[in-house]
Amino acid sequence: MNNWFTFSVIALLMWGLWGFFPKLATYYLDPMSILIYEIVGTIFIGAVILFIGGFKPDIHTKGIIFGILTGVTLTLGSLFFLFALSKGKVSVVVTMTALYPLITILLAFLLLKEPITIKQGIGILFALLAMILFST
Repeated sequence: MNNWFTFSVIALLMWGLWGFFPKLATYYLDPMSILIYEIVGTIFIGAVILFIGGFKPDIHTKGIIFGILTGVTLTLGSLFFLFALSKGKVSVVVTMTALYPLITILLAFLLLKEPITIKQGIGILFALLAMILFST
């Protein structure tokens, strides 16, 4: 599979399930327990990639630091996502947290100097409006 679109669709499906399965788990477990089991699933996939796939990780200090920061922020985000799911409606929590690209876009604009077009700016405003409408 060399097609970015195919990979994107698979990611979309996996993340859609990732947003749904935790809500079911909150019926039976507290958020911190769910997070631990989520990490077990992550370690399982990592072990498959590392050991069965014969993968050898790249070594670069800055890349390793950013990779670890990715894991830390993902895990903390997951924990707070689980707390939100345990208290709120899955449709609202998933929609609101799915707007995380707005943070990425802002950081890319400020730190990486990636431009934002007028059309993209309007899209951002609509996304913010959608968040307001969904959360009220």
